[in-house]
Amino acid sequence: MKVTETALAGVRIIEPRVFGDARGFFLETFQAERYRQEAGIELPFVQDNHSRSRRGVLRGLHSQSTNPQGKLVRVARGEVFDVAVDIDPASDTFGRWVGVTLSDSNHLQLWIPPGYAHGFLVLSETADFEYKCTDYYNVNAETGVLWNDPELGIDWPIKDPQLSRKDEALPSLAQIRTGK
Repeated sequence: MKVTETALAGVRIIEPRVFGDARGFFLETFQAERYRQEAGIELPFVQDNHSRSRRGVLRGLHSQSTNPQGKLVRVARGEVFDVAVDIDPASDTFGRWVGVTLSDSNHLQLWIPPGYAHGFLVLSETADFEYKCTDYYNVNAETGVLWNDPELGIDWPIKDPQLSRKDEALPSLAQIRTGK
């Protein structure tokens, strides 16, 4: 596997080994010891999630105020633009983001440690998005940051995505910085 560090501490792009031939392909999407040794992922996973969305759907940018979740994300079918954002006001990289295209053809994964906000935008007709979490989902701890906050300046490939009401109401970086 190939592991690439990003501009955000701990956020890593993982390229698993893919074995393919005329019949198709095989890859390990997770193996605890290898991912610990080669990617530095030492936290245990307690929950797996799978979502299916259509082109133009943006989910995020989500985080949890308590029980923050580390996420190992991948696309089983389709293509997405995946984003991690540093939303810790005490961090030197507060407000910075990393984006990568994940697809069923490139097999890339993104490791997002606990404490970052995360979201993705579907670029293909449909996408099956799968992720492993290091803590349980807690509806009372839902938070995140507004996807189109000008201070973030994320260069989303689709300018008018479909959002949930919850995601439209997420706070700005300024609100996170001041705690208001």
